[in-house]
Amino acid sequence: MRCRLRVPGGKGIDLSPVPAAVSAVNLPPHWHHGDFMEVFVRGYQDSNGDGIGDLKGLISRLDYLRALGIKGLLLMPVQANADGDHGYATADHRAVAQEYGTLEDFDNLLGEAAKRGIGVIIDYVVNHSAAQHPLFVDARTNKQSPWRGWFVFRDTMPADAADWNIWGAFPRYQTATEAWNYQGDIKTMARPPADAKDLYFGTFGPQMPDFNMRNPAVVDYHLSSLRFWLNRGLAGYRLDAVPNLFENSGKNWNDQPESRALAKRIAELIRAYPNRYVVCEATAKPNDYGDPKLCGGAFAFGYVHHFVKAAEGDAASVTQLAAYHKKASPTMATFVSSHDRFAGDRLWDQVEGDASAYRLAAASYLLQPGTPFIYDGEEIGQGRVVAPGISGDMTLRAPMSWTASGGFTTGTPFRPIAPNAALNNVESQRADPNSILAFYKQMIALRNTRPSIAHGSFEHSFADGLVLGYQRRLGKERTLVLINYGREARRVRLRGVTERATLAALHPAGTKAQRGPAITVAPRSVQVFDLR
Repeated sequence: MRCRLRVPGGKGIDLSPVPAAVSAVNLPPHWHHGDFMEVFVRGYQDSNGDGIGDLKGLISRLDYLRALGIKGLLLMPVQANADGDHGYATADHRAVAQEYGTLEDFDNLLGEAAKRGIGVIIDYVVNHSAAQHPLFVDARTNKQSPWRGWFVFRDTMPADAADWNIWGAFPRYQTATEAWNYQGDIKTMARPPADAKDLYFGTFGPQMPDFNMRNPAVVDYHLSSLRFWLNRGLAGYRLDAVPNLFENSGKNWNDQPESRALAKRIAELIRAYPNRYVVCEATAKPNDYGDPKLCGGAFAFGYVHHFVKAAEGDAASVTQLAAYHKKASPTMATFVSSHDRFAGDRLWDQVEGDASAYRLAAASYLLQPGTPFIYDGEEIGQGRVVAPGISGDMTLRAPMSWTASGGFTTGTPFRPIAPNAALNNVESQRADPNSILAFYKQMIALRNTRPSIAHGSFEHSFADGLVLGYQRRLGKERTLVLINYGREARRVRLRGVTERATLAALHPAGTKAQRGPAITVAPRSVQVFDLR
């Protein structure tokens, strides 16, 4: 029986139970070990001239992504939301944002991507809704609302109010009560007075009230909503902020046992669909969430900054790159830039436009274990936006630089294009065999043609000064990777390589075959060999 809550404007929120319609996706095995492109749909390609990217625009660029070698797409939130640009204030978990298109457009995207061997996963926000979500609007204006128990309300400030300093990052909330929000004025996000009545909880601020995950009806709604998209052929999910699902007190609010248990339950639901992929956002203890027994995949926060620091000549970071995968789950997801400023700036800006360092950082994560996530525009060295009124995460979420003049829309783009678009754009770099785009294609091709790189073991790793070396092995195939981050050539002794071994060059093209176990590595270079 279908249940819809009517909302202003004649729209409805679907609250119906959704049973599983388990089926396989038309994708090759191990597709999720290939390179993913994280796509900000709003900024990728506009198809109708309104200045906002959409699903039809993304479909028109799938051949470009296939030619690049991409095997997976992560779409930042495409569900109906209240914040437009940000997208994480979900207003309807089972509807496509109107500016992006329709469910039919979404279904077409899944089908067209699968034809090209590309799986699509989407960002799903479990922890909270938008303050404009119809259920929350009804709950906050009516204490007798049947949806009141779907969110976290209380009549007075908690006794441990002094402990509820969740992030200490909101400039409007330099007090210990920032997580408990006053209902008086959501638009201005006015801080509640100490004697405020009728408060609600929002981990990420008053515009995004937390769901009450202790309510079984809320959990069932999310599980059904997850099935809603999976039943359409979705290939998996990025689960947003899963350590924040439960709070037990002001001191015990992050990564609680209940949060882990629910994250595990959700991941198991997704993986019950054949050939699906799950990656969790868990900033505190990502390696725990990357365990196959929990999420099965997690972004490698706390590790990924070593890619850039090594490229800048930090020997300690080179040592970390050699050591991390000796213990970490091989399912970890790596990156060098993303849509969140806290995770790092655009790579071009992190290395201050140093193209050699840029390539070194890129190769460092594209050739290691796990699943690499490339943030759209990174493959051409797109920079952050610098313009009046543009700050924070918005500087990272700009229109894609397809041409020197943008190429994103025939209208006025919702945000200025990157300041380096004149040179760092797809059109000009396609014609340059020495471009950043060409280098990304080479690195991605290695993962696509060498199963040992895609999902093999990580062995015989070492750091010798500013040289990183390791082997990837799967069956009889062995791949040796050597990266010299230094500005001088260095002769190194290889681990796990005998004098009789032959090193047949895979990258760069034209490199002569060599014999082990000692080799000279050129300065600021990436060398990849087939080890026999």
